[in-house]
Order: sequence, then structure tokens, then C-alpha cells
Amino acid sequence: MGTKRPPRIKGISYVGASAYFLTICAVNRSRPFVEPGCASAVCEQFLRTASAYRFAVDAYCLMPDHFHALVEGLADNSDFRRFVAMFKQRTSFEHRRATGLILWQEGYFERVLRTEEPRLAVAAYIVNNPIRAGLCKSIEQYPFTGSNRYTLNELAEAVQFRPDR
Repeated sequence: MGTKRPPRIKGISYVGASAYFLTICAVNRSRPFVEPGCASAVCEQFLRTASAYRFAVDAYCLMPDHFHALVEGLADNSDFRRFVAMFKQRTSFEHRRATGLILWQEGYFERVLRTEEPRLAVAAYIVNNPIRAGLCKSIEQYPFTGSNRYTLNELAEAVQFRPDR
């Protein structure tokens, strides 16, 4: 079963100091990230690629069948589309080499955050995913979530103050 590639928003360049809420799903909602080695490799590659393409990572969370992140361009030439394409390409190549299987569905979903949106609240929503799914009781217990902008304590505190947690 294929999914159509979500269209990018017209009139947005996806280059510069904007913030994006990103979701990428595993192909056919398979669950490749239940394997800790695969999950660790994907998280490490995400952080390396974000740094290389000049994106701050407010939060990320790799669930068994999908990935969420909140990122923000740090430079005028931070290119969100190129960053995501390179992350998917690098992780797909390694996964296919190791397993012979396709990793990601085609495309991805993003939401461009407005400047007035509270980033920490969106980050808290992301890192709260494994708690809502019953995979852990606190974000400190889930190894495939993090940030290069906030500490786990700051994210955990933000989760505690969310009314929809």
C-alpha cells in the first residue's frame, strides 16, 4: 500500500531560520525501530545531519514505527528540505545495506511553526509520545528521545505542565 507524497506548502522556501515540526513514518508503518541498534543509528544520524545542515534540535523522538522532531534553522541558508532528504538518504542506505529492507515511506509531513508558538510546548508534545503510547513512565526512561537545545530535565518539566499529557 503506497502513500502519496505530501505536498510542500506553496510560498514557503523552507530555507532560513524557521522552525518545523517533522514527522516521518516507516514504510508501511513497519516497526524497524524496536531493534535498539537500528534506533540508535537513526537517532545518531539525525543529530549529525542536523548539525551539518545547521539546524538546532529542540526535540526528537523515535517511536517503533515513526519519527518526530522539532528543528529550527540556525542560518539564513539552513535548508529544511535538503536536511530531511539527506537524513532519510543516509539512514535508508545504512538500513538497506544491513537488512535489505526499505526504511522510510516516501515523503514526510511538516508543520512550519509560527514565531509566537511556544517551542517548549511542542517539544514536550514530541517527547511525551512514548509515555502516551505506554512504552515508558517518564522521558528519562526512553532512550530514543532528546534535544540539543533543552536538557531532559527541562523537557520532563514541560511535559508535567501540559494539560493534554
